[in-house]
Amino acid sequence: MFKYRVVRYRAELMQPAQLDLEKLSSSNGTTLVTRLNGKLSLETVHNFIQTLRPEPAAHLVLDMSGVTFLDSAGVGALVSLFVHRRNVGKSFAIAGLTQQGMAVLQVAGLVKLLPNFPAVEAAIAAKN
Repeated sequence: MFKYRVVRYRAELMQPAQLDLEKLSSSNGTTLVTRLNGKLSLETVHNFIQTLRPEPAAHLVLDMSGVTFLDSAGVGALVSLFVHRRNVGKSFAIAGLTQQGMAVLQVAGLVKLLPNFPAVEAAIAAKN
């Protein structure tokens, strides 16, 4: 004779993933720093790319210190943005990656491809 235990789970509504972009200009006028807050994931990459691909600044620094989650779709979006900017003669850097973000880049083998810095100031200084 088998006994079954019924376990009931309360269905929680998942909050939609959100990524906020806050554009901050640099002192030299050719660099744009954009602070990302939230998840850079499958749910948010479309708007991320649509917003940042047309950016006219010569140098774009993404402050990723506020990114709470980065997945493979987010990494793909970073690579896509990097390649697009390089192809049109513009530069790109990421700064302030969390431990989780750095781990994802390491697993993807992209730590040496994507210019990344511990802080925004270092990313700006490296370009000047």
